[in-house]
Amino acid sequence: MRFTLVDRIERLEPGRVITATKNLTLAEEYLAEHFPTFPIMPGVLMVEAVTQAGAWLVRVTEDFQHSVVLLKELRNAKFGQFVVPGRKLRLQCEWMKDEGNLTTLKAHGEVDGKQSLSARIILERFNLAERRPERAEDDAGLIQHHRRLWRQLAAPGALKSAG
Repeated sequence: MRFTLVDRIERLEPGRVITATKNLTLAEEYLAEHFPTFPIMPGVLMVEAVTQAGAWLVRVTEDFQHSVVLLKELRNAKFGQFVVPGRKLRLQCEWMKDEGNLTTLKAHGEVDGKQSLSARIILERFNLAERRPERAEDDAGLIQHHRRLWRQLAAPGALKSAG
């Protein structure tokens, strides 16, 4: 199963910052087990949500040049406020540095103004064809998929100029 953990992209300034949201509902399948009498969003899924937000920042900044953007490293992760059904997790990633195919972001998640997650994340980006040339067609399909999903997730006026 693939979880899409960004419901809306509120603001994105290429190469600078993204603000996105995840609305947690009881319909989330994993809440049945985590925990039956006190459902909360698992910390690992909060990390995945902020990673997905950061991946959108990378994709849009470089005009969807790479088909794959994934978490390479998580640093200094701290968890705070629980994310419970009926609440909105507000995600923010700030661009810190870029080195080759790695981007370091300062990541933050909050619920009702209280910190739920803070961390540094390092995202790696690449195309499948760089590792296996016969996968070039898959790259094109993934990039097209990401462009369509961007149009669905981005709020009107979300994309801001970097200046």
